[in-house]
Amino acid sequence: MLLTDRFGRRIEYLRLSVTDRCDLRCAYCMPSDFSGYEEPEHWLSFDEIERLVGLFARFGLRRVRLTGGEPLMRNGLARLAGRIKAIPGVEDLSLSTNGTQLRKHGQALRDAGVDRLNVSLDTLQPARFTEITRRDALADVLAGLATAREIGFAPIKINMVWLAGVNDDELEAMVDFCRQGKFILRLIETMPMGETGRQSQYASLQPLIASLKAKFGLIDGLIPGGGPARYLISPDGLFSLGFITPMSQHFCATCNRVRLTVDGILHLCLGQEDRLDLRSLMRSGESDESILAAIQASIDRKPERHEFSERPEKIIRVMSSTGG
Repeated sequence: MLLTDRFGRRIEYLRLSVTDRCDLRCAYCMPSDFSGYEEPEHWLSFDEIERLVGLFARFGLRRVRLTGGEPLMRNGLARLAGRIKAIPGVEDLSLSTNGTQLRKHGQALRDAGVDRLNVSLDTLQPARFTEITRRDALADVLAGLATAREIGFAPIKINMVWLAGVNDDELEAMVDFCRQGKFILRLIETMPMGETGRQSQYASLQPLIASLKAKFGLIDGLIPGGGPARYLISPDGLFSLGFITPMSQHFCATCNRVRLTVDGILHLCLGQEDRLDLRSLMRSGESDESILAAIQASIDRKPERHEFSERPEKIIRVMSSTGG
């Protein structure tokens, strides 16, 4: 069986949020005074997560990305990673992290079978890092990246949210940092997720893509991964730069993913509110067959595209509660 929506898109990628907690408070992601965390008794247990991933795998799921909040704040995450990687059909297990805890947990994650890492890093300047994240933790992130590289994670992708007037003067420095560290840099447009997202300094990446192509002779390329990034590479293949452009050039036509929050809510689209409460189905004693039928029915409701541009006020949930 395969999960295919009414637009012919095969759903084979699950973004799995294991916590809505985070030890940073990035200005574009979470309000500085945010306190609307989910109660721990509402979190999916490891057994419940394993059951759901197994059901999705029966539908052809191949990729799982562990997200948060900050996923490394969930106790025992490496054990959960090992259980997920052992599920038949799961071929690729990756992790999105802010990097503050990588030095401590990197080896356990590697041993558990995590294949790839995406690390959020919007600036290399300590004062600017503190301004954006509201925490003085740049040294921890850099140490975590060094550890991840030393223990053999590859590729390691650096996700830099492009903030007009804030960090858009750091492209050259970030490119040099990633080239020296053998990281893949990806630039990301901000999205109007909640009030904080709508207040962020949005800038289209399209002019930058065009200028970089012309300046460095970059050409279109492919980098392993199941997400929406488009990549430019140098003719010699030694330099690559990715772009995630949900606003200026959306990628809805090829969307292959859904998101599962820590409290068991399946979100069919990041920019729409249609959802399925899988936690309630499991805790009310529904059978695997009944849950599989509910998942299939929900996928049939997956919208053709988001409405971030037309209705930016529509999404009131914050990004940290939804999962990256």
